[in-house]
Amino acid sequence: MRIKYLIYLILLFLVSGCADSNRNSIAFGLNAAPVTLDPRFATDAVSYRITRLIYRSLIDFDEQFQVKPDLASWEQLALDHYRFTLGDEGREFHNDSRLTASDVKATYESVLNPETVSPHRASIEMIESMEVIDEDTLDFKLSRPDPLFPGRLVISILPAKLILEEHDFSRVPIGSGEMKIVEWKDDSRLKLIRLKDNQLIEFITLKDPTVRVLKLLRGEIDLIQGNLSPEVVTWLTERESVRVNKKQGDTFTYLGFNLEDEVTGNELVRRAIAYAIDRDSIIKYVMRNAARKAGAIFPPNHWAGNTELTGYEYDPEKAKTLLKQAGYSIGSPLKISYKTSSDPFRLRLATIIQDQLKTVGIDVDIRSYDWGTFYGDIKAGRFQMYSLSWVGLKMPDVFRYVFHSLSIPPNGANRGRFNNTEVDALIEKAELEPSLIKQAEYYRELQQILFDTLPAIPLWYEDNVVAMRNEIQGYTLSTDGNFDSLKYTVKK
Repeated sequence: MRIKYLIYLILLFLVSGCADSNRNSIAFGLNAAPVTLDPRFATDAVSYRITRLIYRSLIDFDEQFQVKPDLASWEQLALDHYRFTLGDEGREFHNDSRLTASDVKATYESVLNPETVSPHRASIEMIESMEVIDEDTLDFKLSRPDPLFPGRLVISILPAKLILEEHDFSRVPIGSGEMKIVEWKDDSRLKLIRLKDNQLIEFITLKDPTVRVLKLLRGEIDLIQGNLSPEVVTWLTERESVRVNKKQGDTFTYLGFNLEDEVTGNELVRRAIAYAIDRDSIIKYVMRNAARKAGAIFPPNHWAGNTELTGYEYDPEKAKTLLKQAGYSIGSPLKISYKTSSDPFRLRLATIIQDQLKTVGIDVDIRSYDWGTFYGDIKAGRFQMYSLSWVGLKMPDVFRYVFHSLSIPPNGANRGRFNNTEVDALIEKAELEPSLIKQAEYYRELQQILFDTLPAIPLWYEDNVVAMRNEIQGYTLSTDGNFDSLKYTVKK
């Protein structure tokens, strides 16, 4: 199968010939278009990565998951009182207005407003009040002490005047980042311009990975990142016109379940599925070791990670025993639907998981959809089982966002409708703990409970891979796979 695919790719490339492109842009091939460019609502990976180029936030994180200043520095005046002072960088919006503390306040008031229905509201619900001291200074008063509070202020800042005017930031973003929008007529092509040198950056949506690779080889696009099969990555490393870079990543891939469903709401069923998946073989033979086994949402090197969790080891006999306990047998097999995107590699992984589950007596019906339909179904809870990945996770507030019972969409990302009073209480207890050391202990305990109850099955942390033409210089991979280095990338 692999040989046939590569022969097809080569022949198609030879037939197509080499395109003569007079582009003055740096073209980035995407597997899916961004859903929204409004940071108050962005939750998908592509939207998150592109909004980082257009907007600026009060804070950011380094590669060690530690918070650092972006627009502002801060000081803690009391356990429940923080003062943020804006610096000189990133203070001019793309409509030529100046970014001030009033814009910061308006942005966070908008997210906190229940009528806005921002999925990020729960992560900052401890903000009790905000006071503008002057145009450079803003005070946050909290309803409870929160030593992690600065790290929660990652939502990008919007102009207050446009918020009041209900401007459509989703399609016409106005930020203060290094790039601003030029054109986004449809989802196939988004054009940004880099302000420091007027370099045009194009994001071109090409859902078929074969088409992305061909256009890269023809010079019609300059970079593609992720969503490529290991065979194609290996093949690309042998092409003279491109080079491939890899970096260990923290993109967390998992199987999610609808816990309100009669079948997938059964913990015995979820545990059986976990034991039936041979992750070692998938990582070694299918992913070519471009991933690490995961046992929790955070990798072990995260300050809140649990080093003792590596996931459920492959044990098909134990899976069969659990299915029997759940009331299933050869004569009465478990049947389950599995939703995934139409991306060929994701569909391939789903097919392998389908085959592995079949060996223990689980009949899986795979249903693949284009990204927009698939993601919409997941957010709406229209699934039994699905696979997805989380990118850019830095803060343990993700536990409230994903697992607290109050975070069911649209109030958060508890898409599986998980409801566990012990988990809710531990999340709230950790958030109130002033000691970071003790807080980390609570989060490790929390991850153990999630491991035992399995609202989702941790699969692996995926590495990041980029293939780029040799003319492209300065593009480097980050741990979370963001596109930030496009701020410095040049085309020789």
